[in-house]
Amino acid sequence: MANTVPTINLNDGNTIPQLGFGVFQIEPKDTAEAVTTALRVGYRHIDTAQMYGNEAEVGEAVRESGLDRGEVFVTSKLSNAFHRPDDARKAFESTLSALKMDYIDLFLIHWPLPTLYDGDFVSTWKALEEFQRDGRARSIGVSNFQVAHLERLAAEADAVPAVNQIEVHPYFGNEQVRDYGREHNILTEAWSPIAQGKVLNDPTIVDIAELVGRTPAQVVLRWHVQRGDVVFPKSTTPARVEENFQIFDFTLDDATMERITSLDRGAAGRQGADPDTFDYLPA
Repeated sequence: MANTVPTINLNDGNTIPQLGFGVFQIEPKDTAEAVTTALRVGYRHIDTAQMYGNEAEVGEAVRESGLDRGEVFVTSKLSNAFHRPDDARKAFESTLSALKMDYIDLFLIHWPLPTLYDGDFVSTWKALEEFQRDGRARSIGVSNFQVAHLERLAAEADAVPAVNQIEVHPYFGNEQVRDYGREHNILTEAWSPIAQGKVLNDPTIVDIAELVGRTPAQVVLRWHVQRGDVVFPKSTTPARVEENFQIFDFTLDDATMERITSLDRGAAGRQGADPDTFDYLPA
């Protein structure tokens, strides 16, 4: 099997590379170099966000890479501070300006924030629909949306999110949200795919890694890929960036996949915030 990143069809007719490079918690001063390394290794999908504070550096790395703009799939996300539609419009323009791009491949609502803005994330979503209609966002989606949030969009909005980027890893399969996504053709993207490193020393993961001759991180990332989700590990270590890319030239059998899936701890395995109560607003 060639070590080539597959692409997945989105519900709007566009495609997305299944493996991406995430820049969450990478300092702006280090971002351009990290993204440059990832692009050199072969990544063609970069995931950033307004709240990460490093969109400009992502854009710099893409421009300096020598790759055509159309070869690199770039995602960003709306800051929690800008959910009001007029604020969302201005923020989206700021994203394009920071990236120095005419369009973005995928733009997401970062968090639903159901306890803020009078619980109105629908009007925010309708602003994103505008960005897609005018071509400045090729695809639009959401992040950290629960089933109830997705059902509300289905009832009150026109466009179905292309993706839902949610916390998923062996300790927190987030299966209810993933199941809804499969049923409604919303692709799941997995953030925190190795549970901030916590799963890498799990005895089951270590044992599987030894059996298949791969690293624990490669095993977990391969598990995500075989489940059909998009995944974007993050590292600023060049050797690790390359290691995380080498996951398409081996497979895990069904029994091994089930061993990993059975590590799910339900809600107790969640590492990040609960989307039903998360209410962080950046200063």
